[in-house]
Amino acid sequence: MEYESYFDKAEENKDKIAAKFKRLKKKKPKNLDSLFQEAHEKAFDEIDCLKCANCCKTTSPIFRDIDIKRISKKMKVSVRDFEDKYLRRDEDSDWVLKTSPCTFLIDDNTCGIYDYRPQACVEYPHTNQRKVIQVLDLTLKNIEVCPAAAKISLEITQHLG
Repeated sequence: MEYESYFDKAEENKDKIAAKFKRLKKKKPKNLDSLFQEAHEKAFDEIDCLKCANCCKTTSPIFRDIDIKRISKKMKVSVRDFEDKYLRRDEDSDWVLKTSPCTFLIDDNTCGIYDYRPQACVEYPHTNQRKVIQVLDLTLKNIEVCPAAAKISLEITQHLG
């Protein structure tokens, strides 16, 4: 994969990143959201999701009820049929995809339901949201899946020392 170096570097520094995130949760800098936003924009100026799509190839988003209703309506199938065909309940009782890679991932790494994809896909890797402090644990997990999350986490760790 083109972005393998980000994964390697994040893996080498995972303990350091985890320790920094733990400290951030205890003493949140006032500018944390803007630091993440800046690192997010910088990462996505360089990283092209269509060259990677590792998130779509390896994980499943959570499908909220509103997502399921919207997608099934656009696909002109009943909610029940959509759930039966594509989804299962995970250990947390959340709706997730039955299979990996994502059923809707097309060979060129585009999304067959991009315009009405689940909110979790829209927000992924969640590094540019407000109150990013609330998703630091998720961001730590995402460094194993998303090269942008890895790059962002490394940059934040380096910036905040």
